[in-house]
Amino acid sequence: MTDAELARRIRTRAYLEGDFVLRSGRRSSFYLDKYRLETEPELLGALGERIASRAASAGPDAPDLLAGPELGAVALAAAASLAGGLPFLIVRKEAKAYGTERRIEGVHEAGQRVCLVEDVVTTGGAAVAAVKALRDAGLECRTAVCVVDREEGGADALARHAVRLHPLFRVSEIAAA
Repeated sequence: MTDAELARRIRTRAYLEGDFVLRSGRRSSFYLDKYRLETEPELLGALGERIASRAASAGPDAPDLLAGPELGAVALAAAASLAGGLPFLIVRKEAKAYGTERRIEGVHEAGQRVCLVEDVVTTGGAAVAAVKALRDAGLECRTAVCVVDREEGGADALARHAVRLHPLFRVSEIAAA
């Protein structure tokens, strides 16, 4: 599947028009429904391949691990892990209150480089929170890959935390597809 075909498939399957409230609290006339992407095997596979490739091409910041925040990016991180052969971590919204009481799930060691995997980045708030959690666990996170950058400040928010965002697509490209 070419990038143009993938962009069209994302638009057809997951680009919804209407009146929506985003996680940031902002209102929007469109919404990218990540679950409509992540539950379609062909799309999930194509996205996993591209995420793995983009993460591997990060030069000196190439990761040892991938990390997907729950719930939205876990399927993407798993698909990228399978495509690229890197283990992945799950970043919980908060530490669980039972068992191991961990916020970061999966095998990791302090100092390992991690690429954050995200679905849709808007203001970057959730991504920044995940980066902080990874760093609190002793991991290095300087790169993030997302499926779609909504172009509403998320890349800048991550840059302020020394993380470079590598979007597969920008929302303007999806809207034009």
